Amino acid sequence: MAIDFTLPPDVEEVRQRVRAFIDGEVAPVERELQGAPREEWVRAIGRLRQRAREVGLWNPHLPPEWGGMGLRPVAMAFVQAEAARAGIGPFVLNCQAPDEPNMQTLLHWGTDEQKEKYLRPLAEGRIRSCFAMTEPEVAGSDPTLIQTRAVQEGDYWVLNGHKWFASGAKGAAFAVVIACTDPDADPPQARNSAFIVDIPTEGWELVRTIGTMAGEGNHGEIYLRNVRVPAGNMLGPRGHGHLLGQFRLGHGRLAHCMRWIGQAELALEMMVDRALKRYAHGSYLHEKQAIRWMIAESAMEIYTGKLMVLHAAYKIEQGLPFRQEVAMAKVHVANTLWRVIDRAIQVHGALGYSTDTPLERMMRHARAARLADGADEVHMDFIARHVIDAYREKGAVKSALGDLL
Repeated sequence: MAIDFTLPPDVEEVRQRVRAFIDGEVAPVERELQGAPREEWVRAIGRLRQRAREVGLWNPHLPPEWGGMGLRPVAMAFVQAEAARAGIGPFVLNCQAPDEPNMQTLLHWGTDEQKEKYLRPLAEGRIRSCFAMTEPEVAGSDPTLIQTRAVQEGDYWVLNGHKWFASGAKGAAFAVVIACTDPDADPPQARNSAFIVDIPTEGWELVRTIGTMAGEGNHGEIYLRNVRVPAGNMLGPRGHGHLLGQFRLGHGRLAHCMRWIGQAELALEMMVDRALKRYAHGSYLHEKQAIRWMIAESAMEIYTGKLMVLHAAYKIEQGLPFRQEVAMAKVHVANTLWRVIDRAIQVHGALGYSTDTPLERMMRHARAARLADGADEVHMDFIARHVIDAYREKGAVKSALGDLL
């Protein structure tokens, strides 16, 4: 079988259109808005979202019957990478977290009624959504420990618990909440179920949006006190909350990787641009070996990350097992993002440390990459276990290395 890395003409055409739209229309607006009041951001993003519709770049991840472009995972890898060249790029195309993975989850797990009530307005950009799984009292990387309880009372489920880092909580019209319905289930992965909770609703309290080193992002701390959810708002079968979460996070992790690659490539371009223009100690920076090595290391790491992401997207698209490949891509790309931005700051010197370039903001956001959707260490333990299991079963590790060659 021939290996062909040439993009199909339709995918390349979309990639080029996204690049032109982001670089030509979105990024300039984002630069102009730095330091502007929130109201100006809202108005500008609204105009850009309308432009995305006009130029046919709205909902790249959804099928046409839901107002989307119908792109599959491999094509989406390129779209997300190009969109992330501007911080607001994915939101302008309506493929931002947590809404994009929530849309995918509703599309694949929702009933017809749930899709019409929640997916339709989300796909049309009329509302936003939230995903609430992590809890402050237990390790977020182990969903079997979730303490939020859901008890059935007639035609309702009653939810009580404490969530935090609930993505998109402020301003959301509904939340997908993971709660324990069967605490004694065996295996433990069958303990949890997923629920769609309308916001606002009695007993749902958004305590605060949590401040982080990247500022106050829309990560909510929430108390659920006797929140009554109609039985018809269970998302997916009872006890399938873990499976649903893994489905959602598998796609979400890869989407994060795609966006991080876009940011890393932008940082490398800034590094090279600075190296070509800055003169010091008798030569331009790009003529100095130390700087050239930074550029080379960054290029190799981004290249490796692109191949990993594309292979994982290919496996998803072909219906093949993909958790090992996504886990490896997630760890590699998250660390690549941090290292490339750090090198770009170093090459820029004091300018890179200042707020005059986007690099300091990019770095503050990049630190979350090694925690979001699972800490590095959790993924690395998962990866290692699969390598060990492969060797035990087959006397070789090939199947745990992407099953390549």
